[in-house]
This record gives sequence, C-alpha cells and structure tokens, in this order.
Amino acid sequence: MPLSHPRRSALSEQVIAELRNQIASGEWPVGSRIPTEPELVEQLEVARNTVREAVRALAHNGLLDIRQGSGTYVAATSELAGVMHRRFAGADPDHVAELRSTLESGAARLAAERRTERDIKQLDGLLLRREEAWRSGDAEAFVTVDATFHMAVVAASHNDVMTAMYADLGEVLRDWLRGDVGEELTPESYMDHTGLVDAIRVGDAAAAATAAAGYPVVCRPGRGKPAGR
Repeated sequence: MPLSHPRRSALSEQVIAELRNQIASGEWPVGSRIPTEPELVEQLEVARNTVREAVRALAHNGLLDIRQGSGTYVAATSELAGVMHRRFAGADPDHVAELRSTLESGAARLAAERRTERDIKQLDGLLLRREEAWRSGDAEAFVTVDATFHMAVVAASHNDVMTAMYADLGEVLRDWLRGDVGEELTPESYMDHTGLVDAIRVGDAAAAATAAAGYPVVCRPGRGKPAGR
C-alpha cells in the first residue's frame, strides 16, 4: 500500500514503521535479503532518500545489516533482539544451552496447560516441516524450521512477556543451534520432538517440561519415536 505524508520527517518514520513491521511479522525472516532500494521506492511510492534514511536507521538499531555489493539483510526481529545478539555473541555455548533449556521447559509446562487447537495444529505442521528439512540435508534450512518450532512452543504458553523475551533472544539461540547441529546433518544431531508435542497435546505439563528441558535419544526421522526421556 503506497505511503504518503506531507512532512518528510513524519514520512520517514512511517517508512521505518512499515519496514519494521515487515521484519516483526516474519515477512522478511532473519537472514533474508530485503527488497532493493529501487524496489522499496516503487512499493512504498516514496523518494529514494526517504527509503535510504529508513534503512540506515534500522541498520543503526541492529535490525538490518547493509552489506556493500551484496544487499541489505535482516539481522534481528527487533531493536532489543539486535542488542541481545551483539551482547551474547561470544557467550559460553553451555550457558546459552542452559538458558534455552530453562526458558523452554517453563514455556512447555504452560503450553500443556493453555494450548489451543490452533497451537497443536501449528506444532504438528512444524514437526512435519522439521522432518522435511532434515531429509533435504540442508543444515541452515533445518535450523530455521527447528527455531520456528521452538518459538511456537513458547508462543503456545500464551505468556506474552515470555514469548517476547524468547523472540528477542532468537538469533542468539539460532547461533547456538547452528553450532550444535554443525555444517552437515548427522544422525547424532537430530532430536525427535514428537514426545514434546504429544505431552502438550494431552495436557501433561510435567512431561512437556521434562521433554523440553532434556535431550531425547537421537534417531533419524521416519524410524519411529526414540525411547528417551
């Protein structure tokens, strides 16, 4: 939808808000390249300088990464997410894993108590997408889908503060997951989350918390559930 406003300063803020919304909504996922400057000028029907100013402002806030000769990429979903990523980029991976386990265990417990049919449908769909991504052999695609799955578990807690905090830590957790999975997908790096979803589905809060906090026995997709925790 074209944007228009008589004052340039207000128009620039309007463009910044529109670009931020594209990022926050997931229309432009983290790591993706946003439309080029001419494309944004055409889409928003504003001057090139206004688009450039908006992009630079979001880059300064950590949401975008301007790469000369390559384009502009989404670096974080919010200003706080950008700060979190920079702050914890060199954190001890074990500490990140402990934080992830603690947050997801509490969220899974709440999800088992509060989940809706829509939540379950989304989790079931993401389980299938995880398996498809695994079978493709594309490690980055698997990390993306797996991160989306865990975000959906937290969102199913229907705790807005917990969900926002987890989202702001998203790129920190994705970096940890990339390191945990490695550049190539191997049987040892696959974790079956069917038990977690089943526990949330039947409302077993204790089982959901345990499944989210621990690591089940590794197995390849399509070969049945593991006999793990």
